[in-house]
Amino acid sequence: MKVEKVVGTSYEDKGPKACTYYCVRLGFQPLAYQGLETGSRKVAAHVVRQNKPDDKEMGDHLVRHGDATKDVAFTVEDLDEIVKRAKERGATIVRDIWEESDENGKVRFATIQTYGDTTHTFVERGDYQGLFLPGPSCDLEIMDHIVGNQPDLEMEDVAKWYESTLMFHRFWSVDDTQIYTEYSALRSIVMTNWEETIKMPINEPAAGKKKSQIQEYVDYYGGAGVQHIAFISKDIIKAGFGAGNFKSLFESFEVEQDKRGNL
Repeated sequence: MKVEKVVGTSYEDKGPKACTYYCVRLGFQPLAYQGLETGSRKVAAHVVRQNKPDDKEMGDHLVRHGDATKDVAFTVEDLDEIVKRAKERGATIVRDIWEESDENGKVRFATIQTYGDTTHTFVERGDYQGLFLPGPSCDLEIMDHIVGNQPDLEMEDVAKWYESTLMFHRFWSVDDTQIYTEYSALRSIVMTNWEETIKMPINEPAAGKKKSQIQEYVDYYGGAGVQHIAFISKDIIKAGFGAGNFKSLFESFEVEQDKRGNL
């Protein structure tokens, strides 16, 4: 098992630039525009579309969370067995097994619910010969880890969900005696699969003088969700990333949090 892909929803406040990017780079087409030229003095909006989109699933997530990661997908070898065991362990099935195909073969999928409104899609590539998946092309580097922020006192339950539902195990953990500043702190458990090819840090806020950046995320996002996605470094030995660097990153987030007036 390994990370297959991550699906996100997005707001864009730089409308023209975003519109151009989606149309030029991703093959979308302009559909509608609202702005000064149409008599709207408060809101500017660009609508682009591709093929015949059914936007309810993405649209609902966008309304609730704005810029966000919606789905974290895993490559699996035996989709039927994974889905069967997930069902037996009480997983909520968002979409049962389906397949997509093109001239390079077929790929099978299934999606289950995890924390908050986040989902996991399992991808069985089989003998598929394409570079990525049927339809889109991709030139991404390998992901190192995907962080999920949780409300206070929910980290353990989410970690246990990964243990019981996906048979992940605990890879690493830190608590508020290690990751803290003068003002705030956090706790984290890193979950991984049997092969240890997937790392899913699960964070929660800890008590401090002021609001933790984990709590700030939960407040603004509207619940549990994916905070960030990290990619493999080309010089991992030099860069390193242990508890000390974890703390440095936490401190840098806190500086930005203070600038927003949310510390």
